[in-house]
Amino acid sequence: MSFSEIALLRQCTHYFLHLVFPVFIALIFYRKNWVKVYLMLLATMLVDLDHLFADPIFDPNRASIGFHFLHSYYAIAVYFLMLFFKGNIRIIGIGLLLHMLTDFQDYNFWYH
Repeated sequence: MSFSEIALLRQCTHYFLHLVFPVFIALIFYRKNWVKVYLMLLATMLVDLDHLFADPIFDPNRASIGFHFLHSYYAIAVYFLMLFFKGNIRIIGIGLLLHMLTDFQDYNFWYH
């Protein structure tokens, strides 16, 4: 595969995990309220607002995990603890952990 094909596949994977995969989570685990849950999972992408405090705001050669404060290992531990609550807290925790997993794979599993 050429570099441009790998870059395209990386982007497709990244946005699939951010935008499409949450639909499957919502439909499989929260069928009755799947639209609400999907929107909540999408809303967890607001965690990327911490990128605004970095210089430069976006650096494709920088790992988000461990660099931005809402992507820190302490924050990830809190997101994990949210799984032990019920209701919306758990859904938000799922969305935040999925976001962290997406950012982790985006940097660590692809050429950068």
